[in-house]
Amino acid sequence: MTKKLFYEDSHRKTFTAVVLECHPDGEYYSVVLDKTVFFPEGGGQYADTGVLDDVRVLDVQEKDGIICHMTERALEPGSTVTGIIDWQERFMKMQQHTGEHIVSGLVHARFGYNNVGFHLGTADCTMDFDGEITKKELLEIEQKANEVLVQNLDVIVTYPSKEELETLKYRSKIEIEGQVRIVTIPGYDVCACCAPHVNKTGEIGQIKLTNVQRYKGGVRVTMLCGFRALADYNRKLQATRQISSALCVKEDETAEGVWRLQEECVELKQRMVSLQKEILNYKVKEVNTEEEVVCLFEPEMEGEMSRFLMNLVLKAGHQVCAVFFGANDGKFRYVIGSGSVNLCEMVREMNAEFEGRGGGKPEMVQGSLQGTEEELRVWIEKNAKARILKHE
Repeated sequence: MTKKLFYEDSHRKTFTAVVLECHPDGEYYSVVLDKTVFFPEGGGQYADTGVLDDVRVLDVQEKDGIICHMTERALEPGSTVTGIIDWQERFMKMQQHTGEHIVSGLVHARFGYNNVGFHLGTADCTMDFDGEITKKELLEIEQKANEVLVQNLDVIVTYPSKEELETLKYRSKIEIEGQVRIVTIPGYDVCACCAPHVNKTGEIGQIKLTNVQRYKGGVRVTMLCGFRALADYNRKLQATRQISSALCVKEDETAEGVWRLQEECVELKQRMVSLQKEILNYKVKEVNTEEEVVCLFEPEMEGEMSRFLMNLVLKAGHQVCAVFFGANDGKFRYVIGSGSVNLCEMVREMNAEFEGRGGGKPEMVQGSLQGTEEELRVWIEKNAKARILKHE
C-alpha cells in the first residue's frame, strides 16, 4: 500500500520516498514508491504530473491501494528519490474540484437534483445534474456560490466510522467500499470524495458557470474556477477590445455594434441581389431570340441566381436553358429547365457522360458534373435539340 501524503496535506508540493518497484510499461516505466504526493487519476479528475529527481512523471494510476507513477526513464529500486508535483496544475484542479462541491451542494439544496457525472478536463470542468436548470437559475446559483467563497469557510475532511456514516446525510455518486472520505463545506455541502481540495473556500477565488445545456434527461453545466476563470475573462476581454476597435464602439456596446453591422449586411445583400437581377435581365436581352437551346456559363454565380437566370431565359421564349456555375477544378454545378422537354432522361445520360450527380423533375433538374465548357456546350446543344425535334 502506498502512503498517500496528498491526504495528509493537500498543499504539499515536495517529498522524498523509496523506490519499491520499477518495470517497463510500454514505452515508459511504472514506478511504485513507499509514499507519494502525486494524486492518481480518479473521481473525475486527471492525475498529477511532475518529476521524481530529474525524471518526468507523465501519469499516475492506482490499483488495489498501490500507486504507479508512469515515468520517462527507469529508477533504481531501493533508491531514495525526491518528488516535486506540478503545483500550479494541482492547485488549479483543487480550485475546480472544490468549486464543483459548492455548486453541486447548492443545486442539491435548491432543486433536490443529484450530481450524476463530473469531469475535470484540461480546459474546463462539467457537472451533470438529473434535472432542468434554466440560464436565469444558473446565474442565481453562480451568485450564491461566489458568496460562499468570500465567507472563506474551512473545507473539512473527515473519515467517519461506519456507525457515524449511517446517520450522516452526504452526497455520493457511487457505492463506496471500505473507509469513506467525507469533504464538508459547512452549511453548503457534505460529500464523499477521494480528491485533494483547497483548505478554505476563499482560495478558489471565483466561480464562473459558463454554460448549461440539456443532457440525458437533465443538464450539463460547464464551470471555470479560480485562475481558469481569470484566464477566460482575459481572453474574452482581449477579443471584446478588438471587436470594439474594429466597430468603433465602446467595449460595453460591442453587441449593439455587431447587430447594426448584421443589419447593414442584410441591407447590402438585398441591394446586391436586386442589382444582380437587373444585370441578368440585361444579359437575357443579349441572347439570340432564335436560339431554342441556351447554354450559359457563370463561374461566380450562386444557386439562387442561376435558377433566376434560367427562368428569365425560359420566360423570354427559349425552350431549354442550361446554366453552369460554381466552377472548381473543372467541376461545375448545373441547373437546367424547360417548358417543353422532359429533362429527366437527358440528365441521366449527361451525368453518365460527365461523372455527374443530380436529378429533379421533368421541367427542372440540377446537380454537379465534371467537364470543360466546350464539351458541355456541345453535348447540351446536341441532345437538347434532338429532344425538341422528337417532341415536335
